[in-house]
Amino acid sequence: MQIVQQMAMVFNMDKCLGCNTCTVACKNIWTNREGAKYMFWNNVETKPGIGYPKEWENQDEWKGGWVLTGKKSSPLKLRVAPKWLELANLFYNPDQPEMKDYVSDVGTYTFTYEDLHSAKEMKQQPVARPKSEITGEENIKPNWGVNWEDNAAGTNVTGQWDVNFDSMNQQEKDAYLQYQDSFMIYLPRICNHCANPACVGACPSGAAHKREEDGVVLIDQDRCRGWRYCVSACPYKKPYYNWRSGKMEKCLLCYPRLETGQPPACFHSCPGKIRYMGPILVDQDRVVEAATADEKDLVAVHRSILLDPNDPEVIAQAKKQGIGETFMEAAQKSPIYPMFVKWEIALPLHPEFRTVPSLFYIPPESPVASVLDDNGLHSAAGENSVLPTLENFRVPIKYLASLFSAGNISEVENTLLKQLAVRKYRRSVRVEGKPDLEILKAVGLTEQDAIDIHRLLALAFLDERFIVPTTHRELDRDTSPFMERGFAGFDKMNPLKMKRREYMHIDEQGDQVI
Repeated sequence: MQIVQQMAMVFNMDKCLGCNTCTVACKNIWTNREGAKYMFWNNVETKPGIGYPKEWENQDEWKGGWVLTGKKSSPLKLRVAPKWLELANLFYNPDQPEMKDYVSDVGTYTFTYEDLHSAKEMKQQPVARPKSEITGEENIKPNWGVNWEDNAAGTNVTGQWDVNFDSMNQQEKDAYLQYQDSFMIYLPRICNHCANPACVGACPSGAAHKREEDGVVLIDQDRCRGWRYCVSACPYKKPYYNWRSGKMEKCLLCYPRLETGQPPACFHSCPGKIRYMGPILVDQDRVVEAATADEKDLVAVHRSILLDPNDPEVIAQAKKQGIGETFMEAAQKSPIYPMFVKWEIALPLHPEFRTVPSLFYIPPESPVASVLDDNGLHSAAGENSVLPTLENFRVPIKYLASLFSAGNISEVENTLLKQLAVRKYRRSVRVEGKPDLEILKAVGLTEQDAIDIHRLLALAFLDERFIVPTTHRELDRDTSPFMERGFAGFDKMNPLKMKRREYMHIDEQGDQVI
């Protein structure tokens, strides 16, 4: 058992407002500059739709993520290309989005804001016209952007290319896309800071790397040569090319804030309080197992490689490896482990990409469907119940399974049934005055579990949602040879070929020992 430290996240989609406050907070800090304005390290997409960049989920088009090889010695390979082919084609990499897939056929654009300040007196309100940032041409016609599908705008058109409908026949797909209010969900996205990141494995220069002190995936600006294979290899399309600097950039999880015990800006600014963060302990020896599992077992095996921070054996091993007490205490208080492993109410986004992401989502308990009959419009939940059943949800279970469980419907049903059970339990307590524990027992939850889930999802304070251990430089980076960069693309510490390493720590006398 080799323990790896990892900061992990959970997004509760049931509470997302789609307000993009998180996007604005991130953009104001990190990407509000020339060459980076088209970058959205954090964005909120409306589903169904093709997202940002266009069709990022379609790996037949973009060749992202890992695929199985069937070989014991090297069970996974990058979908985009083997390493020798990457090196042979450094100057020709067609499998990546173009600028038109991000913003528009006319490239990045701004607006003629100066017209608002210098406009002559006129009868109508002056306007700022779109203007190309690249050519300076005015009166251009943008035809795509990060929020082009916001609130299901044009879903009846772009939804036809949403790969999450692939498990449905054309008749079902057309039915769901025929009406704008059939169903709509918000999907906030940032870099997943994966345990088996494809962007790191594909980087020829070794610039993309994973920090061992918190698992944050970064791109070293000094080493980056702008080859852009990280864009191709990342199935979530979260690395971006800065056309002004010639370097790659991506979400860095606001690690300067993490090092001082603060959550990232997008987390802190969220009005819906949908975001949770905390450290987890990952069994590095089993990451390959999680990445190579059968598709139906990907979520279950992923859960099994997360270690219980309260297990005495895990605590002893962590101490042996030199993992600090601050991190361990934070891992024991973290909301991530119970939400993903203990209660099983959170799921990873597209686990079939086999990157073993560290960001998990609580699927939405979508509004109940309505029925129109001779008595008018009424809830399909029935007269005897105000709470829906899975059959009454607007969002198709097949669609959610395609998003969060590689098509395994039972995983999504298990998650949603547990959420519904907690709602029914709370109603039995508040309305009927008698706790219905049989509802909880049927889905494998205890009464204390239900109380904790309700507290965390509905009532939690800031310090309960964000458990961020501060970094002790004097105890890790200065004393351990492994805490500086972690593994990187083409070097000896490839995530699939990492060997067990000895960890240096400080004994009671203050000496460095192995």
